[in-house]
Amino acid sequence: MPLEVTARIVSELTSRGYNVEREAVTKLAAVANPDAALERVVEDLPEDTLVVRTEHVDAILSNGDAHTTGAAQRNDDQPGVDSDGAGAMRSVGATDGDSTPSGSTANTPSTVGGSADQSPGETKGSKPGSGRSTDPDLRSLEIANDMTGESTGTGEYEDFVAVFRDRLERLGSKLRGRVNHRPATAIQDMPGGEEVAMVGLVNDVRSTASGHWLVELEDATGTFPWLVMKDREYADLVEELLCDEVLAMEGTLSGDSGIAFVDSMFFPDVPRTHEPSTADRHVQAALISDVHVGSQEFMHDAWNRFTDWLHTPEAQHVEYLLIAGDMVEGVGVYPNQDEELDVVDIYEQYEVFNEYLKQVPGNIEMVMIPGNHDAVRLAEPQPGFDDDLREIMSAHDARIVSNPSMVTLEGVSVLMYHGVSLDEVIAELPEEKASYDEPHKAMYQLLKKRHVAPQFGGHTRLAPEEKDYLIIDEVPDIFHTGHVHKLGFGKYHNVLAMNSGCWQAQTDFQKSVNINPDSGYAPIVDLDTLDVTVQKFS
Repeated sequence: MPLEVTARIVSELTSRGYNVEREAVTKLAAVANPDAALERVVEDLPEDTLVVRTEHVDAILSNGDAHTTGAAQRNDDQPGVDSDGAGAMRSVGATDGDSTPSGSTANTPSTVGGSADQSPGETKGSKPGSGRSTDPDLRSLEIANDMTGESTGTGEYEDFVAVFRDRLERLGSKLRGRVNHRPATAIQDMPGGEEVAMVGLVNDVRSTASGHWLVELEDATGTFPWLVMKDREYADLVEELLCDEVLAMEGTLSGDSGIAFVDSMFFPDVPRTHEPSTADRHVQAALISDVHVGSQEFMHDAWNRFTDWLHTPEAQHVEYLLIAGDMVEGVGVYPNQDEELDVVDIYEQYEVFNEYLKQVPGNIEMVMIPGNHDAVRLAEPQPGFDDDLREIMSAHDARIVSNPSMVTLEGVSVLMYHGVSLDEVIAELPEEKASYDEPHKAMYQLLKKRHVAPQFGGHTRLAPEEKDYLIIDEVPDIFHTGHVHKLGFGKYHNVLAMNSGCWQAQTDFQKSVNINPDSGYAPIVDLDTLDVTVQKFS
């Protein structure tokens, strides 16, 4: 059959907002009057269709009238497709302020075309005419801070000393220019009444009988106590402190030089003057996490709607997909998890996940990091998957890197971190500063501390390496996390903080711990403006 006939069919359907199966195109091109047959197929499509399938064409051909010469006229107001040819599901813009599902408008399931019955093994390639650029001269994707294959830690005492020394040195360098730093031992030898300053790790925080706060800082020479008076304007900052984070304090020594009274406190923080980078063209990235394939509550229908949408003209500018961990449900992660599994073998879970991944258009660049449900070590930083799992997850040659990693898309840096430490931040800090309902505010705290998991010895498992891979050395333009299964985003000193929800409905375990997930959301970020659109597919 002439190539131009098949190309014309694909182009025509694309312009009307449809994707199409290859065999359906072949059958349409083979009839005597392809144009008339195409019009009859479109006329009879269910109103929520996004993908023209072989059975749609077969239904017309079986009627025997697909060979007619008169092409039916298509109604531009047909439900499911707007008059401009775009799919009926419209994007919803988000403001630069904080946003959560309850505060953002998203499309309802009834407006989302999709194929809930589509098998996960059905592969969708790059759709001709979709408008998505695949020009390698326009695209760029760089990875930094990937420690996969670089793990050297043995768990010995010296390893822990080395990683904390590295943390103090690198984060301390961001603070020493702001205060006249003195080591702990030098401060102890200074005369009473002197003005002093120190950069150190928070070793302990406790309240006094009078309601003041005593903060003990530690550096490479020793420890020194600092007293924060309860009536000072910065006293509420003590509630934000986590053990092992790095900060600086200035104050005045007591008469006996045994303690210092705090006058000011400094965090490594993101400079208020930070100006994010943006792409030179209009291009978008989808930021998702926590797919949890293998769980009985994995939302395969929502995932199918999402991947169908990625094939529509409305999604033509989505050229990158970033997945922030928990690709599968895993095995033995929490008590009685086996009772909630749809796929009980961990390798089979990844095989099924890979089949679902094949539904993503082949011309979208993908980056994935592991999470705490994935088959890697639990201690952070987590290296990317081993060779066996990489071979299983072969769809579209996705980039698989460590948790955390810095991914730069056309000049826009995205810090990807799964987010286990968010549980600890939310548990330790007051609700107005960190909560599950507003997970991005907990992320603000990590940006302020310039470390994704500052507290050692708590719920977050940390592995000592030759350097601290969890430090936020360079300020990212976007900070992307998952883990808590809640959607929330906002900007902190011009850094877009995004927690992207999940693709798993509420499990019995989540009910027992009062977690009500935000499921089936796909936040879309314009890389040229850092504006956010939330698409809902559940």
